[in-house]
Amino acid sequence: MNAFLHHYTFEFRTGIRNKQLLLMNYLFPLGFYLMMGFIMPAINPPFRENLIPALVVFGILSATLLGIPDPLVNAREHGIFRSYKINGIPSLSILVIPALTTMLHLVIVGAIITATAPFLFHAPLPMNWLNFVVIFLTMSLACAGLSVLIGVVSPSSRMTVLWSQIIFVPSMLLGGLMLPYSALPDIAGKFAQLLPATQAMNALNGLAMGGSASFSPWGSILALLVSGVLAFGLAVYLFSWDSRNTARRGHPLLALLAFLPYAIGIFLF
Repeated sequence: MNAFLHHYTFEFRTGIRNKQLLLMNYLFPLGFYLMMGFIMPAINPPFRENLIPALVVFGILSATLLGIPDPLVNAREHGIFRSYKINGIPSLSILVIPALTTMLHLVIVGAIITATAPFLFHAPLPMNWLNFVVIFLTMSLACAGLSVLIGVVSPSSRMTVLWSQIIFVPSMLLGGLMLPYSALPDIAGKFAQLLPATQAMNALNGLAMGGSASFSPWGSILALLVSGVLAFGLAVYLFSWDSRNTARRGHPLLALLAFLPYAIGIFLF
């Protein structure tokens, strides 16, 4: 336990001292929050109603998808995982600790956005704080799981950018952050349900912000939770200690199973 806490503390401090992680964990989401807060309500006044959930979800996406995978790949390529293996550190700790430290950074960023948005931009606060926290945590878990999985299956740092952007960019366009889900065409709406951002925004609108959900909000929470747990399980199963060891216990395409709960939810919810 002491070793785990020491590793966790080290990773948390790295997230503040490392310029790239500092950018993804704090500067990028908070800078985007301020920019959108000053611009979007003037262009689209109804955006103010969803400002807090949209920017909190954006912070989760940026810190996890853009911040977690690359350090994992770099550590594997530079042989750091080999030294961990020699010293008896389990692969589960290697994958879980970066996710937990990122989630702690996200709590700080989410608290800053939620505390300042009503004063800076007259954004409404959540009506149900318990549901808001639950959805925040499940969304963080789902995105952290996907990010760790991307770091495990990506053969290089360049590929982490590609896989992360395949999720990040559609989430910005179709995930309900900038454009309401109800405004999407049917086909685009079905595709959007494969994105954790869509599920989180649907649940936040229906259960935390006092709005209406486009489909089952509790189904969205369940899909996020199952996808996050499944993604971490697949990451542990597909984990490789060394980039020069090409042998895997499973094919990297198994990572697509992490989206299975969202796909099933399209038909059930």
